Amino acid sequence: MPTTPGSKSTSASYVPGAQARHPRTHTWRARPVTWRTYLRAVGPGLVAGASDTDPTTVATIAVIGADTAYGMGWCVLLLFPVIVVIQSVATRVGMASRLDLQEAVTAIYRPALGRLLLGSILLVNIVTVAADLEAGATALGLLTSQDWHWFAAPLSLVLLAAVMLLGYHVLQRAMKYLLLALLAYAVAAVLAHPDWAAVARGSLIPHLHWSQDFLFNVLSLIGTTATSYVYVWQTISQSEEKLPWRWHRVRQFDALAGSLFATLVFWFILVATGATLGVRGLRINTAQDAAQSLRPVAGAWASDVFALGLLASALVALPVIMATTAYVTGAHLNWRRGLSLRPREAPKFFAAMGASVAAGLAATYADLSPIQLLYWVGVAGAIGTPVGLVMLLRVASHPGLMNGRVLGVPMKAAGWAITTVITTVSALGLYQLITTGP
Repeated sequence: MPTTPGSKSTSASYVPGAQARHPRTHTWRARPVTWRTYLRAVGPGLVAGASDTDPTTVATIAVIGADTAYGMGWCVLLLFPVIVVIQSVATRVGMASRLDLQEAVTAIYRPALGRLLLGSILLVNIVTVAADLEAGATALGLLTSQDWHWFAAPLSLVLLAAVMLLGYHVLQRAMKYLLLALLAYAVAAVLAHPDWAAVARGSLIPHLHWSQDFLFNVLSLIGTTATSYVYVWQTISQSEEKLPWRWHRVRQFDALAGSLFATLVFWFILVATGATLGVRGLRINTAQDAAQSLRPVAGAWASDVFALGLLASALVALPVIMATTAYVTGAHLNWRRGLSLRPREAPKFFAAMGASVAAGLAATYADLSPIQLLYWVGVAGAIGTPVGLVMLLRVASHPGLMNGRVLGVPMKAAGWAITTVITTVSALGLYQLITTGP
């Protein structure tokens, strides 16, 4: 039977040392839930969704825009229901179980499965940190006309200090407003002066071209937007806040808002690059190339605004990835953890965060080209994402962990259908990446 709000969660009995997470006490008044409540509650889900627009995703969509102009706009918009389902399941897991995904899997499955999930998340996160740090540093270099190598280390240190010192709630509020900078992509799209009739046709009318390039673009698009850290962070943020179950619909609205925001940002990136590079047949390989290539065809303003959006993507995504890395490591090893703790109160937790940033920074300064980094991000995502999705759905169907609030049949069917498609796409993408090489 589901536990009542305020009662002891049944799932706590599954987790040895569950109090390793920073204890938090909240007193939630039984106020009526109004439309103002929904607006005030928008935050964690919005941040999680916005973190999906990290520079590796920007690069993938920019390349597709340059290759196809607006022809795959409909594919980008179809990402919305996929992201909504995944984030909704993650929200339910975090709220019903009061555990994050790694905690839940470690609690009920064999240690080998916990290590498998941990390894898959760390693999994706560390490689993505490297690619995103380089992209953020390159954006700063473009905006200041300086070599990007001067910015990577300072950027990583500033973000690491912010995550370690601000605390969970202050960090969430800061990122809630920071993500508004991602609207720079919308400004860049407008400055690119697209043919809006052509944009509408590409976005609303499916165009299927069964070619190798088309299939590769679809594989890349799905693979880069269903990244594991996004839904893992969603479970972390919900379990951190420990809201009563009556807030479930409010938090689901938050997850929907985050998914919609991310999808719109994806679409504006496609329009911006399609209107400038795609219609002229100019090819690029990275998001950095896109920002540089916009200058001669759309003017300095469009180039600088796109670079600002790229920087915002890094600033929003990197703290989420850093924190996720520390949380899942701490959950698996049963460390005391929580962003509201001070470093001296949870030294192992924050050391894991610092180690992930150091590993990413080392890869950034290695002689790996942006194309090679994106290649390894693709490989890591193809391996890690299906593992996380399967675990997420298994946890969401476990009556004990979910305190009786398991997924309904329609959401479970949608979740497994999406997982099957993403697993198939990831397998095909991994095969193609391995056979073609970076």
